[in-house]
Amino acid sequence: MGPRSRERRAEAVQSTNDSSALSKSSLAARGYVHDTFAALLVPGSARRAPLIHRGYYVRARAVRHCVRSFLERTCAASGAPRAQILLLGAGSDSLYFRLKAAGRLSWAAVWEVDFPDVARRKAERIRDTPELCALTGPFQSGDPASVLCFESLDYRILGLDLRELERLDQALAAAGLDEAAPTLLLAEAVLTYLEPDNAAALIAWAAQRFPNALFVIYEQMRPHDTFGQFMQQHFRQLNSPLHGLDRFPDVESQQRRFLQAGWTACSAMDMNEFYRCFLPAEERRRMENLEPFDEFEEWHLKCAHYFILAASRGDTLSQTLLLPSSEVFPRVDPASPSGILPANVVSSDSQGPNFKRYGHASVLLSPGIILSTGGFGEQEGRHCRVSKFHVLSRYYNFEWKGKQICSRGTEAQWNGRLYHTMTRLSNTQVLVLGGRLSPVTPALGILQLHFCKSEDNSTEDVNVTVTKAGPGEDSTLSCWRHSTTEVSYENQKYLFVYGGRSVVEPVLNDWHFLHVGTMTWVSIAVEGETPEGRHSHSACSWQGGAIIAGGLGASEEPLSSVVFLKPITCGFLWESLNIQPPITPRYSHTAHVLNGKLLLVGGVWIHSSSVPGVTVINLTTGLSSEYQIDTTCVPWPLMLHNHTSILLPEEQQLLLLGGGGNCFSFGTYFNPHIVTLDLSSLSAGQ
Repeated sequence: MGPRSRERRAEAVQSTNDSSALSKSSLAARGYVHDTFAALLVPGSARRAPLIHRGYYVRARAVRHCVRSFLERTCAASGAPRAQILLLGAGSDSLYFRLKAAGRLSWAAVWEVDFPDVARRKAERIRDTPELCALTGPFQSGDPASVLCFESLDYRILGLDLRELERLDQALAAAGLDEAAPTLLLAEAVLTYLEPDNAAALIAWAAQRFPNALFVIYEQMRPHDTFGQFMQQHFRQLNSPLHGLDRFPDVESQQRRFLQAGWTACSAMDMNEFYRCFLPAEERRRMENLEPFDEFEEWHLKCAHYFILAASRGDTLSQTLLLPSSEVFPRVDPASPSGILPANVVSSDSQGPNFKRYGHASVLLSPGIILSTGGFGEQEGRHCRVSKFHVLSRYYNFEWKGKQICSRGTEAQWNGRLYHTMTRLSNTQVLVLGGRLSPVTPALGILQLHFCKSEDNSTEDVNVTVTKAGPGEDSTLSCWRHSTTEVSYENQKYLFVYGGRSVVEPVLNDWHFLHVGTMTWVSIAVEGETPEGRHSHSACSWQGGAIIAGGLGASEEPLSSVVFLKPITCGFLWESLNIQPPITPRYSHTAHVLNGKLLLVGGVWIHSSSVPGVTVINLTTGLSSEYQIDTTCVPWPLMLHNHTSILLPEEQQLLLLGGGGNCFSFGTYFNPHIVTLDLSSLSAGQ
């Protein structure tokens, strides 16, 4: 890499600091953390999305946990030397001011290192802000040519390139850093921007330089799955690619990296585990209720792709790991795959409109027609709630072709809802229940869609008419992420609506029965122990009842239970199914019953580092097996959550439609086209 390329890369990395500083300021402004100094250290302001707030919140809490643990251990001992905190790539971080205001630097000091431009800009900001100067006390400003940009009794800011270790070593010694004193080195999203050899040299230098130290890093990992690939693409587009992820893709390899560099103990975990194990339930509930939120999949995926690591050296700091593993968050890895299911793109669909949407609903109207509605997606060149319907038709040559159409009707209009359900009533009629317009606005009322072909029965000229159904001003359903399943009672057809979430309740455990013939809500007795409330689960019709699998529970944790709403003489009975081996807790998947087997397709899980494929459960024996999805023939990363799927039993195929999500600050990802999954190996294995 030439000098000019290195300079451009450095500028790009510095710009990530500016974006991060605005996010931290927004985080504090919304009450996620107490930090009155973040806004003082960054010019301007920005209101970030709730998903970004959550991501920065768990990062802040993980760093706070490590810093406080270090200070409690090193400052408590009488006669111990003054503790030192060294922030590498500190940027506009406000840690010094938060610690000073909280009285935690009475026997500790802080050193910060970042690029010279960043360090000088921060020093100037502090000098020009009386509230900050009041905390630093008397200070000296470094000469413009000096490495030392700011110096007070317990705070120093140095402008240096972390790749120049000899200069770094000399400058820190000149600035009073004592190599024998207990030292915390903190690097938040820093090492990953260095070339692997530079990062390795920095880790080894720190191990050799500080005999009694703790090195804490917060970084990205898991580069190979769809979210990881999209994450890497984002940083490449910013001209600040992530380095070393191929060499250190998970927490185990990161731990080995530090131990082999001379650190004597090391612990690490992803942010899902930290959030569950180190934050009290009361604090988690406080955070979860700060803002309306409905992007659980991306929240969990973001946390699965970042980790916190603490490596230590020396008798004092190596005695106890800062991040011990916990039984509160057990790993639940799926069984070894029993087979592979090939995936292929529906080729003809690429000639028509794409299928970029998620949170939609799809239904098989007849063997050759699939109707999809709603969701969030791409329409007319912009991202929005999708108002157009998508019709996928199969022609005589067995090719599928997609078409987008607008709704018609004067009585009711399609309102662009998400996370609703659709149920086929006939070849031309569909019932729409629930959904939302925003996390604070449910989509009220039952809608009926009438699908009309042209006189020659061609799908070239079709339209969909929207009408209201059911009782007028019906507010029985004000939920989304629920399920609707056809069940039978006394030879009558009912729709069983279960679970979901609402504006008031983060998770629901109630249910309703809708009599299809009269479009009225009825009461039917249900016996047995009520299952745990959930949303984003799957539900399938089976033997006149409904099988409910997985979902997200009240504590925003995925569930592994599979329950059967079993028909009995006087109504229904909740029955828990014993699955062996137990399935990995998951949600945002789809499900189908094929030849007495329950298929759980895709979804999100947080208790395993693998990617969900297809879990197959024999409903007679309760035995489960796992199948990997082979995406070799799919030319883009396949993200299987917030998708829909349509089972074609005669062809032994599954059509996967849409899927994706708003991936933290990396942008929105959509599966662009429809994919088919070959299920023939499941029948062959019977």
